[in-house]
Amino acid sequence: MTQRVLIAADKFKGSLTAVQVAERVTAGLRRIVPGLDVEALPVADGGDGTVAAAVAAGFERHEREVAGPLGQEVTAAFALRDDTAVVEMAEASGLQRLPRGVFAPLTASTYGSGELLRAALDAGARTIVFGVGGSATTDGGAGMLSALGARFLDEDGEPVPPGGGGLAGLARADLSGLDPRLAAVDLILASDVDNPLTGPKGAPAVYGPQKGASPDDVAALDEALSHFAKVVEAEAGPRAAGYATAPGAGAAGGIGYGALLLGARFRPGIEIMLDVLGFTPALERASLVITGEGSLDEQTLHGKAPAGVAAAARAADKEVVAVCGRLALPPAALGRAGIRRAYPLTELEPDVVKCIADAGPILERVAEQIARDFLR
Repeated sequence: MTQRVLIAADKFKGSLTAVQVAERVTAGLRRIVPGLDVEALPVADGGDGTVAAAVAAGFERHEREVAGPLGQEVTAAFALRDDTAVVEMAEASGLQRLPRGVFAPLTASTYGSGELLRAALDAGARTIVFGVGGSATTDGGAGMLSALGARFLDEDGEPVPPGGGGLAGLARADLSGLDPRLAAVDLILASDVDNPLTGPKGAPAVYGPQKGASPDDVAALDEALSHFAKVVEAEAGPRAAGYATAPGAGAAGGIGYGALLLGARFRPGIEIMLDVLGFTPALERASLVITGEGSLDEQTLHGKAPAGVAAAARAADKEVVAVCGRLALPPAALGRAGIRRAYPLTELEPDVVKCIADAGPILERVAEQIARDFLR
């Protein structure tokens, strides 16, 4: 049987994109097995890097000027193939859109994400995969909904300020102006988290601190989002209350809740992205699958890209190995996930700072070892 390797890895955050990971692994493999048949399918789980993965799989990149999380203009992209669009909220409203060292937990808005969704509708999308993660925001998707025609007003009939903090002053929600095209679109909420909107496992409590929220900010945001959901329920009916507790509502600062209000259906990010990227036919052609991400740890096992790739490969009876920057899972856990063996960069370079700085060349050396172990 001709050997064919499928590289389906996510990014190494902070050092290599998913495309670069595939390029480096390919180079290392071919150094040991010249002419090796390699297929690269960079993957993502809905968070930052999702549009890049879609473009690498043959989608067309479309750029638009939209509002960043602080209202500043940013150039953001979505991906389109035929009538299917991949929209990544982090492109418009992600942490990377904030100035270095600046956080705005109470005021950052998802308005630009709504503008991206509208741009996808303008481009003719009938199916929109909305990847959420890596957000700078905790506004329950209020900004996104505003960009799509909703109005959120205070006691004086004026729009409430942007961000989750401003929702504390919300008196009335008017969803009647939402873009009518949304009713005819299959909107898929793609996320690797299933948190509810509020409460101990909600968006502010679990993810607020990594966006710069102090304990007082977390409490204020949780209260504001709870109030937001109650006001929206008065407008949209009991279904809105159900959305607030539904899996994925708390994704990306609660933008999942906003997407559910638009009629989105929730699917694990890696699951839908593998479908969209054409993973199944690529898997059928492969004799070995190489997956990975920057850190293989307990989080990996809960909906991250390598776990999704490994599960699908195991179901197809394909052998899987993983590359990573650091490994924090024992062999037994890897085995249960369907990963035969993991190859961390830190095995070759224990200095983490050097590992991150020289990730590309080290990854090539790791790939050489994979080739020696599995392809000779």
